[in-house]
Order: sequence, then structure tokens, then C-alpha cells
Amino acid sequence: MANSNLTVVTEFILLGITDRPELQVPFFLLFLVIYAITVVGNLGMIVLIRVDCRLHIPMYFFLSHLAFLDLCYSSTITPQMLVNFLDQSKTISYYACAAQLGCFLTFMAMESLLLTGMAYDRYVAICNPLLYKVIMSHKVCVHLVVVPYLYSFCVALLHTILTFSLSFCSSNKINHFYCDDMPLLALSCSSTHTKQVLIFAFGGFGMILTSLIVLISYLFIFITILRIRSMEGKLKAFSTCTSHLTSVTIFFGTQMFMYLQPRTNHSLDTDKVASVFYTVVIPMLNPLIYNLRNKEVKAALKSIMSKNCWSLK
Repeated sequence: MANSNLTVVTEFILLGITDRPELQVPFFLLFLVIYAITVVGNLGMIVLIRVDCRLHIPMYFFLSHLAFLDLCYSSTITPQMLVNFLDQSKTISYYACAAQLGCFLTFMAMESLLLTGMAYDRYVAICNPLLYKVIMSHKVCVHLVVVPYLYSFCVALLHTILTFSLSFCSSNKINHFYCDDMPLLALSCSSTHTKQVLIFAFGGFGMILTSLIVLISYLFIFITILRIRSMEGKLKAFSTCTSHLTSVTIFFGTQMFMYLQPRTNHSLDTDKVASVFYTVVIPMLNPLIYNLRNKEVKAALKSIMSKNCWSLK
């Protein structure tokens, strides 16, 4: 944009998941249902944890923030995608695109760090159960949430500023269904070397650090579980980790596939499939994973529903 002969981009066109007209309405209905389940599931989880005093423990404190992040995560991407299924122009303004990228990066980084904090919480609960309430005090829990929020916001702001400092002169058509770094860099006619290095530096460091913390936490957890003599005790201890372990495996596995590939191996069409999974599907799955496998959440939900039914009678 520094040169006078370059056209200043004021809006982008999101090409979306597919350009086939006959698939627009079916995809709209499919993702509308998924988004509705995501909103109801995550809002329900937040409200349930807030109103039931039995769930006022560190594990559910983190879980309520995970539900909040999933709700924000999905709401950053899905509404715009739904509009574009029915809108022929499929446009998004320059500043709306920047805002979407910034919010997306913030929530993505924050969810990664929050899942890591939840792994530490499970480690303390299983390996040091007698000191659990002392180690995982309210102050510690707040710090494990607030510090990642601040870090994620700063990193996302840096990446967003660097991306939108580039010149976009060849095209304004983004081969994606939302504003993401890789498809935006593909449109730039400026040098993207610095940006590429920072993506791999921050992404690589973040994933290696968080993955190590999660792996070390679960290594100690598995060693502790193996030392439990009774099979019933082993199953009970392991069952408290399965929901979190499932969420971690899905989220980190998809992110590693997306962001730790060399640019020469990147296929934007392949990335769309992975992006749909972790921006739309995972936020819907997390409440289901924790609800279906958690007896305390089920008991709290039954208690709330029975009270509501009794009050209606």
C-alpha cells in the first residue's frame, strides 16, 4: 500500500467452504444446527456451574472458562460463515476482517493455555489429593486464567498488526470461510518472511511448551494411577481425566496439523476441512464430552431440572 499505483483494499471476499450453489443451503442448515447446539451447550454449562454450589471447585472453574472460550471462539467465525452461505457477495470489510483475525487468535491461544492449566489441575488432584485445596487456591486459579488471557491478547494483537501492515494488491479473494493468517498471507504482495518466522516461533514455542506440560502432567498421573492397588480405584482416578484428555488430543492434534507445516506443504483447501473441525465442531463437542462423561455435571443437571419441574407443578 506504500506505492501510489497499488489499489487500497477496503474489503475482502470470503470464498467459503464450497462454491457449489446446490450445497449452500444444506451447509447453512447443518452449521446452523451445530452453532445452536454450541450456544445452548456452552451457555448451559456456564449457568449450571454458576448456580450449583457443588460445582464451585477449581476443575469446574476452569471448565466454565473453557465453555466461555468455546462460545466466543465459535461466535467469532460461525455467524459470518452462515451469512456468507446465503449472501452472494460474501464480503467482509477490511477492519471486520482484522477484528475477526484478532479475536480468533486470542481465543485459540487462550484455549490452548487453559487446557494446559486444566492438565496441571488434574495432576494436583490425582497426585496430591490431600493438598489439592491448598495448591489450587482461588488465587492460583484466577492467575492461571488471567495471565493466559493477557498473554493471548498481546500475541494476537501483534500478529494482527503485522498481518494488516502488509500490502494486499494481487487479489482480495480469501480462499477460506474466515480471515486467517495463512490465506491472508497468500494474498500479500509484500515480504511475509518476518511474519512466517513469528508464526513458527510463537506457534512452535507455544505448542511445544503446552504439549510438554500436558505430557509431563499425564506421565505423573499415569504413574500414580498404576500405583493404586484396586482396579476400582484406578478406573475412578482415570475417569476424572478422560474428558480433558479427549479435548486436549482433538484440539492440539488439529492445531499441529494446521500451523506447524512448512508453507510449501500447505493446501488451503485441506486446511478448510481442519479449520471447520476446530473452529465449529470442537466448540460443540466439548460440552457434550464433559456432560456425557461427568457424573457430577449429570447430577447437577438432574437436580436443576427436577427443581424446575417441581416449581412448574
